[in-house]
Amino acid sequence: MNNRNVLAISGSLRNGSTNHNILKYLGELMPNNISYIIYDELALIPPFDPGLDNDDVNESVIKLRGLLSEADGIIICTPEYAFGVPGQLKNMLDWTVSSGSFSDKPTALITASLGGEAAHAALLLILGALNAMVPDSTRLNISFIRSKMDGDKVADEETIAKLNDVVNAFLSII
Repeated sequence: MNNRNVLAISGSLRNGSTNHNILKYLGELMPNNISYIIYDELALIPPFDPGLDNDDVNESVIKLRGLLSEADGIIICTPEYAFGVPGQLKNMLDWTVSSGSFSDKPTALITASLGGEAAHAALLLILGALNAMVPDSTRLNISFIRSKMDGDKVADEETIAKLNDVVNAFLSII
């Protein structure tokens, strides 16, 4: 298999969050021919304003769009906030509408939170509107995530198996 680029995005801005730790774990599962980057500049994306989405767009948005276009696949791992998508993640996704950055891009969606069902469903709708390719095999909602962690490590064997299944399915489509 040729070298591939995977861009991983956490919906949490908190350094060391459970979602960041899951993305680190997924990075450990990647074969040597995969360049795996965890995007850590979500907080730098300005509030979406369609009037500013032009040839003079913010540098952080240009960089994000470049990373997305270079990626052969995208993994999003996010918590749920107030039964919805974290605001900064939604904001970032809004900036990709006009660029088509997600169009036909293989995408894995992992929601890891207390519940997660509402954010997971909302993100599937959003990613559908962006024309991302999110097969059922690359979708995972992990409820009660904190009870499945031991510090910064995933500790629950069933969750580990499900994460491995998602990664294997994702790798098979990129």
